[in-house]
This record gives sequence, structure tokens and C-alpha cells, in this order.
Amino acid sequence: MPDESPPLPAAAVVAEDVADLQAQVRALTRRLDQLTADGPGAPTLVTLGKAHEGGEGAEEEHSEPEWASPPFIFLLDPPAYDDELCALAEWVEGVLVPGYLSEPSADSRWCHLWTEHPVAIARLHALWLAWQELTDPTSCGYSGPSTWHRDHYDPCIRELRGSAGPFQGCTKGEHKVIHRQPGLVPSAWRSE
Repeated sequence: MPDESPPLPAAAVVAEDVADLQAQVRALTRRLDQLTADGPGAPTLVTLGKAHEGGEGAEEEHSEPEWASPPFIFLLDPPAYDDELCALAEWVEGVLVPGYLSEPSADSRWCHLWTEHPVAIARLHALWLAWQELTDPTSCGYSGPSTWHRDHYDPCIRELRGSAGPFQGCTKGEHKVIHRQPGLVPSAWRSE
């Protein structure tokens, strides 16, 4: 008599649970895509272009959608770059500066012309993207702001305002950009 052991029930249950969860995620993703399709500035979903066997009649459920991440500001071309910089400036000047940044000092610098410092733009844009994600309790729960402070705000501001940061040559009444500013973003950074 051949040794035939029955399949592990736990493995079958886990596989079935995983399949159910995948189906639920696909359904929720489609529903979210429908709800956010018309909203300006709402996150959009991008379905990866995978070839399906069976031609056009293949079920769309086999392709896994992924979130399209907001583009990093230096990957944008004008006028999209200008629009993103304007929106970033509104957040920096309307939320970050009045709410978080006290009077500059020798140990804690800030440049009112921060938009002329590419490193500051890059770091503040990344900080803003994280803030948008982590201050929405529907997407990250109520611990998101704590995570934003610990993982994003504190390190970013330490780097920006430190004595070796991009504002090192700026004092209260004087603005200096000490670093080289390349004219173009390297082509490897650009998305096709």
C-alpha cells in the first residue's frame, strides 16, 4: 500500500485565506479606483500592463494593481514642477514654518529663500509626501502622525537645520548658496 498522507489541512486553509484576501484587496482596489477617479489630486491606481493568455477575453482579476506613487519633485518637468513647488511652498510656509520652526539660530538655521536650495527642496518635498500619507487616519490609523515625527520630520529637520546642512551659509539677514547647482537633473532620474 503506497504511503499517501493527506494534505495538511492548515496549509490548505492558509492558501484559501490568502486567495480570499487577494480577492478582497482586488475588489477594494477597484472600488477605491472608482471612487477616486474623478477627484482632483486624489491618488490614482495604475494597473501594470501584464499580458494575459487568452487575449482580450481574459479576466482582469489576474493583473495586480499597484499604487502610483507621487513623483519626486526633481523628476517633474515644467509646468508640473512649478505647480508641485508652489504646493510644497504653501505647505512649508503655511504649516511647517509657523507650526514647527522657531526662530533660527546659529545651531538651528533656516533660510527664508529655501526654494533656492535644491537639497532643501528635495528633503522638504519628501517630508511633505510623508506628511500627506501619515496624517490621514483612514489610511494609516491614529499613530501615523507619531510615525511622521519620529521617522520623517526629526531626521529631515536635523539635516536641514544642522551646521553642515544646506542653510549653513545663511544667517538671519543673509542668504548664501554655497553648493554647486546642476542645471539639469541627470537623465537616469527621469521616468520614461
